[in-house]
Amino acid sequence: MNFRKLFYLMLILPMLFIYTGCSEDSTEPEQVVNEAEELIKYLEANGDYLNTSNPAIKSAQEVRDQQLANASKLYVIDVRSAADFTSKGYIQGAVNVALPNLVTHIKSINAANYDMIVVACYSGQTSGYATALLRLLGYNNVFSLKFGMSSWNSEVANSWTPNIGNNYTNFVTTNYPKGAEGSLPTLTTGKKTGKEILEARINQLLASADPFGDIKIAWNTVTGNLSNYYIVNYWSSAHYALGHITGAIQYTPKADLKLSTFLKTLPTNKEIIIYCYTGQTSAQTATILKVMGYNAKSLLFGVNIMNYDWMGTNGLTQWKQTEVKQFPYVK
Repeated sequence: MNFRKLFYLMLILPMLFIYTGCSEDSTEPEQVVNEAEELIKYLEANGDYLNTSNPAIKSAQEVRDQQLANASKLYVIDVRSAADFTSKGYIQGAVNVALPNLVTHIKSINAANYDMIVVACYSGQTSGYATALLRLLGYNNVFSLKFGMSSWNSEVANSWTPNIGNNYTNFVTTNYPKGAEGSLPTLTTGKKTGKEILEARINQLLASADPFGDIKIAWNTVTGNLSNYYIVNYWSSAHYALGHITGAIQYTPKADLKLSTFLKTLPTNKEIIIYCYTGQTSAQTATILKVMGYNAKSLLFGVNIMNYDWMGTNGLTQWKQTEVKQFPYVK
């Protein structure tokens, strides 16, 4: 009996070794995902907001026209502090939402019911941050209120007038070349697909104690030590030729920040400063780059705070007092 058991055991053991060997051979190594590349490819294949509609902005007049024509199709999200929203006033029907709750809130409404979802803040820069995030998530009817509540009614907010100036006028016309093409940022969300990585990145950014504070920077901080930064002039080449910050490198809007063009020339080991005319475009652009993993920041108020008169002399966009309306508000 013992010999018979031994005989069967000797027959079974080789089969177990074969089965185990086959199982080990069939195990495939876990796929390593380049999260930044996966994310950027997803964004470019799904609307490519950075290079198409960015920045999505509506003027106070356009919002007021919508309010008068069909208020039921207008939805206003006000991301100012709760105290200022209540005490200083807000657009009729506006809902006060803290930035960390932005995505949760937009999911709680049926966004498709509205022709225009407008995000309002003080000057249009924080709302640009919020708008960029929502646009990346596919909410294509979301817009930032141009110049924020400062343009709706000066009694509600007055962030712009004190931030017009000629504080840094030594612009140059030197043409500075783009950096060499390098690698993309490193992202570690642990997600596999572009959509999942995008959602995880936005959640990470909004979890900050001061989400927009993480991407804004003052002009004097930048000009105080220019060599610390990779400065992006986000204008046309023609406007860049008129003058710019020393060391600033020209990137053409809607063209140069793609995988197929010059996105990879942005450094991953240096703080990137995006500046434009007023800060409206740079706020949204820096936000998108931040989502991608770049250490990007928007220069607050743009050239309007640095070299305002020069902009007027050269026919460039300025903050105009005609932008300030005296539209009704709730207090």
